[in-house]
Amino acid sequence: MIALSQPGPARRWEIPDHLLTIEEYAALGETDSGFTELVEGRVVMSPSPVPDHGIVMLELAQQLAGQVPNHLRVLPGTDVDLGLAPAGRPGFSRRPDLLIVEKAGIARVRREGPMLRAEEVAVVIEIVSPGSKRTDYHVKHDEYADAGIPHYWIVDIIEPVSLVACHQAGEFGYLDAAAVTGTFTTDVPFPVKIDLAALLT
Repeated sequence: MIALSQPGPARRWEIPDHLLTIEEYAALGETDSGFTELVEGRVVMSPSPVPDHGIVMLELAQQLAGQVPNHLRVLPGTDVDLGLAPAGRPGFSRRPDLLIVEKAGIARVRREGPMLRAEEVAVVIEIVSPGSKRTDYHVKHDEYADAGIPHYWIVDIIEPVSLVACHQAGEFGYLDAAAVTGTFTTDVPFPVKIDLAALLT
């Protein structure tokens, strides 16, 4: 009989005692207590999403996957260095619900690590949860605009499901379109049609 080794105690992830750079944050790895983001060097815990949040995320990713151009890829929940702080200073990293990114950026991360950069993101998408409404509509809105991400889509799952499309408008940050329900159609940054009503069915 072969004796199997017993697993050791789980490695506890400890809250840092100083403001973190992007490099320090990336070196932490995954936490044992849920998703995190980095805001001005501070590690911020994200609440666990409700089931409808996950349903909408998967359905939206499926609708988008067949419509993005060949040089882009749809990714769920992936860290992005927003580049809002100089190297070596307390940084900013967000983990959007969905991203549409350059495949070249994914290849760069495979070669160099540690995470995607804002300039490699074409569209960032947040799905609003009850505990994230202010953060998604205001805080992340401003951060993504400051980071230079060209397009930000905010999907609110309070029925009827709606989408607010925000796009860069130069020095003014994002220009926000009116909320759309039913079917969202746009030609920028590529032609796409999203059946919003189907996201929760």
